Amino acid sequence: MRMSSKQKAVLRRSVAVIMAIPAVAWTSAYAQTAPATESAGREIDKVVVTARRRAELIQDVPGAVSAISGAELEKQAVPDITAIADLVPSTTLKSSRGTNSTLTAFIRGIGQQDPVAGYEPGVGIYLDDVYMARPQGALTDIYDLERVEVLRGPQGTLYGKNTIGGAVKYVTRKLAPKMTFGVKATLGNYGEKDLVLNASVPVSDMLRVGGSVATFNRDGFGHNVINGKQNYNKEALAGRISMELTPNSDLFIRLSADRTVDDSQAKQGYRLTPGPAPDSLPVLASRYDTRANLYSVTGHAQQVITQGSALLAEYQINPELSVKSITAYRKSKSYAPIDFDSLGTPLFEAPSIYADNQKSQEFQLTYTGSKFQGVAGVYWMKANAFNEFDVLYNAAGGLSLYTLDDIDSKTWAAFADVSYNVTDTFNINVGGRYTDDEHAARIFKKTYLGLTGSPTMGNPAAVGGAPNTDQGKDALNRTDTKFTPKIGFGWKFAPEHNVYGTASQGFKGGMYDPRMDLTGSGGPTTPASLLKRKGVNPEEVTAFELGLKSSMNGGRLQTNAALFYTNYKNVQIPGSIPTYDAAGNVNGFAGSLTNAGKAKIKGFELEAVSHVTESLNISGMYSYIDAKYDEWMVASGATLINVAKSAEFQNTPKHAANLSATYDWPLALGGRSGTLSLMNNVSYKAKVYQTEFVRTGATAGLDATVPGNLLLAQDALTLWDAGLVWTSSDRKIQVGLHGRNLTDKRYKVAGYNFSGFFNTVTAFYGDPRTVKATLSLKF
Repeated sequence: MRMSSKQKAVLRRSVAVIMAIPAVAWTSAYAQTAPATESAGREIDKVVVTARRRAELIQDVPGAVSAISGAELEKQAVPDITAIADLVPSTTLKSSRGTNSTLTAFIRGIGQQDPVAGYEPGVGIYLDDVYMARPQGALTDIYDLERVEVLRGPQGTLYGKNTIGGAVKYVTRKLAPKMTFGVKATLGNYGEKDLVLNASVPVSDMLRVGGSVATFNRDGFGHNVINGKQNYNKEALAGRISMELTPNSDLFIRLSADRTVDDSQAKQGYRLTPGPAPDSLPVLASRYDTRANLYSVTGHAQQVITQGSALLAEYQINPELSVKSITAYRKSKSYAPIDFDSLGTPLFEAPSIYADNQKSQEFQLTYTGSKFQGVAGVYWMKANAFNEFDVLYNAAGGLSLYTLDDIDSKTWAAFADVSYNVTDTFNINVGGRYTDDEHAARIFKKTYLGLTGSPTMGNPAAVGGAPNTDQGKDALNRTDTKFTPKIGFGWKFAPEHNVYGTASQGFKGGMYDPRMDLTGSGGPTTPASLLKRKGVNPEEVTAFELGLKSSMNGGRLQTNAALFYTNYKNVQIPGSIPTYDAAGNVNGFAGSLTNAGKAKIKGFELEAVSHVTESLNISGMYSYIDAKYDEWMVASGATLINVAKSAEFQNTPKHAANLSATYDWPLALGGRSGTLSLMNNVSYKAKVYQTEFVRTGATAGLDATVPGNLLLAQDALTLWDAGLVWTSSDRKIQVGLHGRNLTDKRYKVAGYNFSGFFNTVTAFYGDPRTVKATLSLKF
């Protein structure tokens, strides 16, 4: 879209205003909170991150990185990392359809929202440098965190496959050197009751043990108008334990384990279209209400269990050289009763089971010299992702459409990233990663008669015909190899300003359509069947970025700006389409996974924070993304046509902005000195489409979905959050009153568009206005 001269003038003035704000780095203000008693002349604390797998100042990292400290997240009572997307440019983080704990992540227009086994994410999620291969359980409540880092742009060199959009890193706290105990309690509207306990104990000079346990509970924002069940409630229990051993000053070992159990009620969608005849039920008044009937899977209520363990060992060989080993195991299991139609009768729904496990090992060698700095290493992971589900379809007398996916993957990689200081002010950065990525898939689809399910999903006596798809791991296996290089520079042309440039590549693994249906392909050796069994190619990106990081007035004035351009190839577009019998009646569904071809994404990002006075901080961000498909070939009869000009990107607002202000003033309570902070935050996002789609001019099948996709789109939205927090000077007591979405907006965050199945279009909404009080005590 071409901007008018008036729009350009407005944008120039807006940028000028933000750049003129006397600011500290946005990352400094959020990653480390300056002491409340800070004097006017005191330099702002500097922020250290590990975006390049080695500790360095965030302003020295040649790339777009944002960091938010756990202390700041707790002070603002941020419930989970989805709220971070309001603060970070070009980032979308939200809960997936029908769940509290499955994460949908997009950065700079690239991501993935389908949680079915086989689909690979486009944004990597890490817990203490351990890659979380599946989205189930990746969305956790905020507790026991040192900070969260968001890396924007492809991270293929240091983080490997499936980070073509970027990466999000949870970094947990190390244990304190002395005995500690802390408690945080929360009470809020909708019956919210949260409690977090943490403690650590030094067993000896060398050994410390500690842990945290947390419970998060809330009534529903709505209810089921038929059976009275709560909708959008929360019931989760989480815990983490760790043991840290320091035999000497050069060796650090940490063994940790975590587990989260989410027993929240199934989150059911809001039907945007009237029910089918003869009832023709109207849409409900409350966006959080539902008429859904499916609440269990093989007798299990909805549940998500995620757990893992990790062993970290770091050894400092000499002042310049260190080695690190990261050994990890993770797994999860989910029971997901998905009611697509959200009606009281079983018309179109999917009781589903997801399970996954992964083992990984990584070795790193880090060198930090006066001229050279770098990290090199090797990585290995073996993982399995499994799901089985029925799609219960109330047509043709009732059908149970069963799908099983059992996907093995093995990945190994070798990587290196090196910086060389050519002069005191100019450095170059070179890196590369070679990845070998193997996938083997077992895909089975079969149609059974009736609505009582398939044999393994609750009906052992189910009767069905021949399988629609029956492919084993000997037939569906592929290996993709890729070298992803990176080159860049950093130039500190003035003491306060650092300009950088990077060119990098990344890739997301090739895959098989987990909903593959070979019915009608004419047999296993026909060209149509072979094409489906071939799968889709890996996604590839080549990205260029030019940025400026400025730090002035002792760190009180900092701004970060970046321009980026991404060439995006072999975009994987998932989907499901109806299948028909000889009479033209819908009798099932089939996957429609394809490589869309090519796309280009370009944009601009700006972050700024102003430490205006000792008491007033103002921060802001703005991002602009122009994402367009260049090629998306679809079949129209016997002809392939390019529908790219009519295609829309998903989960990628063209404009996003945020403005935050915090005012502190000294206030003594109960004989204790302290600081009272008034926080205000306003965020804006332009229109968002919940899924990629083609508007017009394609085929009848694609055109039929357009009205549903437009219904699911979320128009431009502004949200307002505020808080009032008192913190004692010794930081042992913190009391807060917080409000989120204070104007009580209703906004869509996800949805299902199955227009061809009973005209089903259902949406899921973000939280309404919430108000809570918090109390934190440290002993």
